[in-house]
Amino acid sequence: MIDTHAIIDPQAEVDSNVTIGPYSIIGPHVKIAAGTWIGPHVVIKGPTEIGQDNKIYQFVSLGEDPQDKKYVGEPTRLLIGDRNEIREYCTINRGTVQGGGVTRIENDNWIMAYTHIAHDCHVANHTVFANGASLAGHAHINDYVILGGFTGVHQFCSMGKHSFAGAGSIIFKDVPPFVTVWGNRATAYGINKEGLKRHGFTHEDIRALHDAYKVIYKQNLTTEQAIEVLKKSTCSEVTHLIAFLQQSKRGIVR
Repeated sequence: MIDTHAIIDPQAEVDSNVTIGPYSIIGPHVKIAAGTWIGPHVVIKGPTEIGQDNKIYQFVSLGEDPQDKKYVGEPTRLLIGDRNEIREYCTINRGTVQGGGVTRIENDNWIMAYTHIAHDCHVANHTVFANGASLAGHAHINDYVILGGFTGVHQFCSMGKHSFAGAGSIIFKDVPPFVTVWGNRATAYGINKEGLKRHGFTHEDIRALHDAYKVIYKQNLTTEQAIEVLKKSTCSEVTHLIAFLQQSKRGIVR
């Protein structure tokens, strides 16, 4: 299961049901759970923990030092969950002490070639990162978010669940749940209607979210004023949208 040309540090903990290709380097303080497949020429530096049934393709770099001038060698971590697919030339860095010490990738994410995920980011579940998408430090990507190719997300920005960024988007503020954005700088272009249909949202929920979008973006209201109007809705997804707006620290993409 482990190629004879792979280099595995004695302090690494690798399950017996892990496959590792030739010329890959697994450093100390790396833990890899059962069923994970690692191609050739992959470099994994610890402290890093990788869950079950991941596929990590050639020339990927995981757990390298954060690209942050404040970093001075602290033993921060990278945590990767289960069933993620990480394609060629992706780079995912460990956290920093200032950001909590952990970069975290949850489960069932599809991370395409040349993606960069910087220090202290949190990527939730079932996301898609198209080729060349990049997250600056401390970004938070929620469930079912899709980032188009070469999308860039500024540090400390959040993208709400089921939001969608078109190819080449540059995102400097938070993207509310269920919203589609595109452009440099990114601008809102309605709700992610097709994505919501694919994930089983009812016609009633989609209509309620569409109406909520119009309140936020089409009635010349401040975010605070829009929240007060939206509180009249009985839709649970609109309630989630309100909570995101209330917690946003950077303001939202307009």
